[in-house]
Amino acid sequence: MGQCCSKGAAAAAAADDPAAAPPPPPAASAPRVEPTASSSSASNRGGASKAAPPSSSAPVGEVLGRPMEDVRATYSIGKELGRGQFGVTHLCTHRTSGEKLACKTIAKRKLSTREDLEDVRREVQIMYHLSGQPNIVDLRGAYEDKHSVHLVMELCAGGELFDRIIARGHYTERAAASLLRAIVGIVHTCHCMGVMHRDLKPENFLLLGKADDAPLKATDFGLSVFFKEGEVFRDIVGSAYYIAPEVLKRRYGPEADIWSIGVMLYIFLAGVPPFWAENENAIFTAVLRGHVDFSGDPWPAISAGAKDLVKKMLNINPKERLTAFQVLNHPWIKEDGDAPDTPLDNVVLNRLKQFRAMNQFKKAALRVIAGCLSEEEIKGLKEMFKNIDKDNSGTITLEELKNGLAKQGTKLSDNEIEQLMEAADADGNGLIDYEEFVTATVHMNKMDREEHLYTAFQYFDKDNSGFITRDELEQALKEKGLYDAQEIKEVISEADTDNDGRIDYSEFVAMMRKGTGTAEPTNPKKRRDLVL
Repeated sequence: MGQCCSKGAAAAAAADDPAAAPPPPPAASAPRVEPTASSSSASNRGGASKAAPPSSSAPVGEVLGRPMEDVRATYSIGKELGRGQFGVTHLCTHRTSGEKLACKTIAKRKLSTREDLEDVRREVQIMYHLSGQPNIVDLRGAYEDKHSVHLVMELCAGGELFDRIIARGHYTERAAASLLRAIVGIVHTCHCMGVMHRDLKPENFLLLGKADDAPLKATDFGLSVFFKEGEVFRDIVGSAYYIAPEVLKRRYGPEADIWSIGVMLYIFLAGVPPFWAENENAIFTAVLRGHVDFSGDPWPAISAGAKDLVKKMLNINPKERLTAFQVLNHPWIKEDGDAPDTPLDNVVLNRLKQFRAMNQFKKAALRVIAGCLSEEEIKGLKEMFKNIDKDNSGTITLEELKNGLAKQGTKLSDNEIEQLMEAADADGNGLIDYEEFVTATVHMNKMDREEHLYTAFQYFDKDNSGFITRDELEQALKEKGLYDAQEIKEVISEADTDNDGRIDYSEFVAMMRKGTGTAEPTNPKKRRDLVL
């Protein structure tokens, strides 16, 4: 993992005639171990929970730093789907629900350095952080045993975008603009969430199906990192055709991702990469020179708008290069030439809005769930918090929240910002501390995991009777500083679907999952032995 580009990119196939047109973009030799996209649906996610977490007495894994467990206890492993330098991906099937997923297995013997271990650990953290985003492959679970680390992810049926490009040769401008909108939207989300991919190329985008308009899923975050505004990275990673010049100069930030997408756009339109040669070093020389050729076919027939966008994405000066937000607002990429009616919301804003709309019962339960999450699952939220907390005080002020949202292209009135601040500020001190931030911004896909839901239910079920009474709910909300006498009545009325005056586990799960797109609750009797 984390290998230098020279290990992660294949040399170009040499052309017999130097004056001939360049070859189509070759596949890089960096690991290509995610050859599939999602056949899973939200409706069966609830059955994908682990039967029970590993015993705390199990040996602790050196990679993930938590008790080891056997992935085969939960999933049956099937045919091989792909193979790379560090990992092999197999089809796997959840033993209880029958859901088909993909299992990427990384052999620990190949992780020869501390950096390799850190790269795998960070990949897991980043995938947990991005899970639930619609165009990113969803990580369902990470397992470690004596010999390997296993990442279980949603299965993708349409194959790699790379193969689609090879089959097509090149795209019409309209098709290229539509594809680019999807890709840049994904990168915009990643950047908003403080993640730089660092290995963007067609091989790392998967298609949900075989149709021409099948949605994309971004994958392979093995080289990705969390970043802060202004942070400078110096390690050379990526794949030769798509690597930005500043990466080769060992001084770069998230702008490098935009360069890689600019290379992809050039390929979509022309069918060949803008920087090519017969070996890696020659490719790097061409990248550092940064000359983009628009003289050969099909460029004379391509619109000025398309060429303008390519030039601005492949600006050799990263400070002058467009951001993902600016690319999405370029006239050529806008759907039907029109600007979006509303500004692009960032992830923090969307989650704060969702949290603000919740009732007090749900907010309190989410706070319990947030407290159950592993370091892997909240590492990304910690980085997002630090990005907004500019003075490193450990709290976010109203002004810091306002500035943090504004930098991602969000336009809100002071009153709207204050309302979001008030919703997240559970103790009412005018500041958002780390616990409050995690509670308010944790993604609702955490409710897919029954061990989280059951732990939250137990928090409210003070006498362990299997039911939450009004008195127990009042007591729990007072403990969390969220008690509202008027809302108690409304909450119980909403959750108590059988009108027996109390809330059982099924009713609790249904209330928590309402509006999240997750599965209907499972039978609580099957989960009574669940212990975190």
